[in-house]
Amino acid sequence: MPEIRSSITRSTPRLGRRLLTAALALPLAVAGLAVAAPAYAAPSALTAVPSGPTASVTLGDSYISGEAGRWKGNSAGTSGSRNGSDRAWTGSSYDPSRVYGATASSGCDRSDVAEVLSASTGAQNEINLACSGAVTDNVFRASNGGQSYKGEAPQADQLATVARQNNVKLITLSIGGNDLGFADVISSCVQDYLIWYSYCHDSAQSQIDDKMPTAMAGVGKAIDEIRAVMAGAGYAQSDYRLVLQSYPSPIPRSTEMRYPESGWTRSNTGGCPFWDGDADWARDSMVPQISQALAGVAASKGAQFLDLSDMLQGREVCSTATKQPTASSGPSATTSEWARFLDGGLNSTQGALQESMHPNYYGQQAVGRCLTLLWGRPSGDYSCHNTAGQDASGMYLTAR
Repeated sequence: MPEIRSSITRSTPRLGRRLLTAALALPLAVAGLAVAAPAYAAPSALTAVPSGPTASVTLGDSYISGEAGRWKGNSAGTSGSRNGSDRAWTGSSYDPSRVYGATASSGCDRSDVAEVLSASTGAQNEINLACSGAVTDNVFRASNGGQSYKGEAPQADQLATVARQNNVKLITLSIGGNDLGFADVISSCVQDYLIWYSYCHDSAQSQIDDKMPTAMAGVGKAIDEIRAVMAGAGYAQSDYRLVLQSYPSPIPRSTEMRYPESGWTRSNTGGCPFWDGDADWARDSMVPQISQALAGVAASKGAQFLDLSDMLQGREVCSTATKQPTASSGPSATTSEWARFLDGGLNSTQGALQESMHPNYYGQQAVGRCLTLLWGRPSGDYSCHNTAGQDASGMYLTAR
């Protein structure tokens, strides 16, 4: 059990220092709620739903933009294709735009396996407006307090254009994690593991509790903004489905960690530098608490809710049920991790730090399958789970 000490008695090795530096700069793209009256009106009888191609649209933050789609599992190997895990490897160098397209330069990181592209909803157009690092203010219309982000207009304003040019059938939203300070929580927990030898979960829990009301109010307003845009484009609420989804846990509980709490393998090999107590808190307290709060917002706003809190169970970073690929045994959807490990200290930095702790190539495909399954359930709230030993085809829903 870690203890708080007045001075550092274990020096942080060079690799640990890199990981700590990375954590300090980590820019993740992560009941009793009072809900304001919706700020939108019903469509005018003189308007009509556009007759363009059908469309499925995603909005929000890194957990739906496709962040970390570059990676097939995780490997501590630092050269070449990193034992086959790096999809940006060209054979001589690395080109993230192979995965993220033009958004690799802006940092929005919309990957080629993002949820909207991995899902099968029958839509003719699959449109990803989400941007890694976005907060709720980046979703609101500019006319109602929305803020541009990474050179792009607020997402609701982008949706207005999409809604006029397409017949939008499905809108999926992931937002609120960055409003709650996911990056700060992860940075604090990593520092406490590498330097202070103290738990982070008490202070982190206070932070989550303090920010929760404002964050959830922002999520509710984001839904209102989406409704307003759609009404302005001639849609009734019955003309499209709006789904709010939650977040999965990228790290397992302590009993499912394949690296010991002592030593440096969690940081230098596994990329999961968290104490057991903090891992348990994140997996079994923080993630469920956020999911419950988001479910409440969805219910109050008439949106369908997709709970992803257990989606990565057994596929998390450092999970005992997974393993890192090697030169002789490449990445696999059935044995590799489905989330990106904390980059920045694994011998040398591999990719972008903001990819850390997000569903990777396999995880994105799994979330897409979850959305496909939800599309077949026109009403009700559901939780999505994976089947041990199977790829994304083994995802299934349970009523929530």
